[in-house]
Amino acid sequence: PATHGRTGLLRSLKRDEMACCELADKGRTGVEVPLYMSYRSIFRILSGVLHVVGIIHFFFAAFYDVFATKVPVEVNPVYQAWAGQFKFLTYWNVCLQAVYMSYAFGIDVFTLFNKNKKDETTQKLVRFKDTVEASVALPIAMFVSFTFWGLMAVDRELVLPSKVDPYFPEWLNHMEHTNIIIFQLLELVTSPRVYPSNKVGLITLGVFQSSYLIWMHVVYYKSGIWVYPIFKQLTPPFRVLFLAGSVSTCFVFYFIGSFVNWFLWRHGLPQGSLQRDDSRENSSYE
Repeated sequence: PATHGRTGLLRSLKRDEMACCELADKGRTGVEVPLYMSYRSIFRILSGVLHVVGIIHFFFAAFYDVFATKVPVEVNPVYQAWAGQFKFLTYWNVCLQAVYMSYAFGIDVFTLFNKNKKDETTQKLVRFKDTVEASVALPIAMFVSFTFWGLMAVDRELVLPSKVDPYFPEWLNHMEHTNIIIFQLLELVTSPRVYPSNKVGLITLGVFQSSYLIWMHVVYYKSGIWVYPIFKQLTPPFRVLFLAGSVSTCFVFYFIGSFVNWFLWRHGLPQGSLQRDDSRENSSYE
C-alpha cells in the first residue's frame, strides 16, 4: 500500500509538472513555475540557505555598525547626534531585512515540520511574510540601494562624505547599500509568493515611509542636524519636492517588484490589476 501511495504521489506531481509546463507554453503561468515544480526540494533548500545567510549577514552588519563604527564629532557630527545609527533609513532597512530573514526562516522551519501546509494558521503566517516582503522589504531595499548609489555617482558628499571613509569600511558600505538588493532579488527567484492587493501593499509602504519621514524631522528637531547632507543644500520647497519624489519612487519600485514577481510566478500579480481568474487558482505552491 505504501508503494502504491508513493506511486500515486509521483504521478500526481508529474501531472502537476506537465500542467505547469503546458500553462507556461500558453503564457498563463510564470516562467519559473515549471522549473520550481520539477525541483521543488532544491528550491526550498536554496531558499532556506538564503534566509540563514541573510540572518547572519544583516545582524552582523547591524551590530557592527552600532558598536564598531565610531565617527568622531569633528569629522561628521551627524553620526554622534541624537538617535545614533537609528536615525538613518539605511539602518532601518538593515534591521528590516534582518527581521524579515529571521521570520522567513521561521516559516521555513514551521512548514517543514507542519504536515498540514494548507491549514489556516500556516496560510496566515505565509501571507504575512509575503505582504512584508512585497510591501516594504523589497521596495525599501531597492530605494535605499538605487538612491544611495545614484547620489554617490552625482556627488558623494550629499550622502556619504569622503572624510568618513576611514571610519566606515567599504565592505560595510556594500553590506548595507549593495547586498540588500542582491538578497531581495535572490528571494524573488528562489521562492514563490502571493502579492497583497495594491491597496494593502501601497498603504503598508506608505505607512512605513511616513513613519521614517516623521522620525527624520524629529531627529532634526532634537539635534538641529539633518540626517543626510543633501537636505542642508535644499530650500524648503525643493526639500518638499525631493521628499515627494522619494516617496513616489518607492511606489514605482513596489510596482516593479510586483511585475518581476508576476513574470516569474504569475500568481503573484496583485489582485485587481490585470490578473485573470485562472491565475488565482491554487494560490499556493506548498
